[in-house]
Amino acid sequence: MLRTVAWTDSWKNVKQEWQIMIGRRQSSGGGGGRTRGGMTRPPNNDNLVTFKLVVVGDGGVGKSAITIQFFQRLFVTDYDPTIEDSYIQHTEIDKQWCILDVLDTAGQEEFSAMREQYMRKGDGFLLVYSVTDKQSYENVMFFYTQILRVKDKDACPMLLVANKVDLVHLRKVTEEQGRELAHQLGIPYIETSAKDPPLNVDAAFHEVGETK
Repeated sequence: MLRTVAWTDSWKNVKQEWQIMIGRRQSSGGGGGRTRGGMTRPPNNDNLVTFKLVVVGDGGVGKSAITIQFFQRLFVTDYDPTIEDSYIQHTEIDKQWCILDVLDTAGQEEFSAMREQYMRKGDGFLLVYSVTDKQSYENVMFFYTQILRVKDKDACPMLLVANKVDLVHLRKVTEEQGRELAHQLGIPYIETSAKDPPLNVDAAFHEVGETK
């Protein structure tokens, strides 16, 4: 069973602030109801806070694959390089309903200026690399520092995502190396695969919004 690394104090502070934001928004307009069987259902959109999640990483690491798998339950092997795709879904985070607004961004360098605009609006980030591509792993630090610079913060909700772990024979970045980088950055770590049956895809998207 894959587990995340320990949370830093700065990360906990960021998450506590976000929890307070959700509580204030929902206490002013009511919360979700209950359906038969005790399952929760989302309240009206007017009462929900929107959590903007941005997926970043080099081109070809599988950002679109895990995003499409999460929202559409499909494994897509052939698609054009992403410039920008946005997806929206109701979800529960820490037993609070919210609107999860996910932006799948371009990894190519020519879109770096556009990427900074997305980062300014993001509440949380998935830093994705491919375990078959050592360079994409090494470039994670660039995305991490860019996010903090653009947000002008010392910490921001982020999750390090090691993708394509199903390609065992092509793997070039070990789990130990991934966890070491996550520890260095002070953020949690998870390994994923978008290929059916998917591994930890749902967990990755929910992890950023959950308080541990």
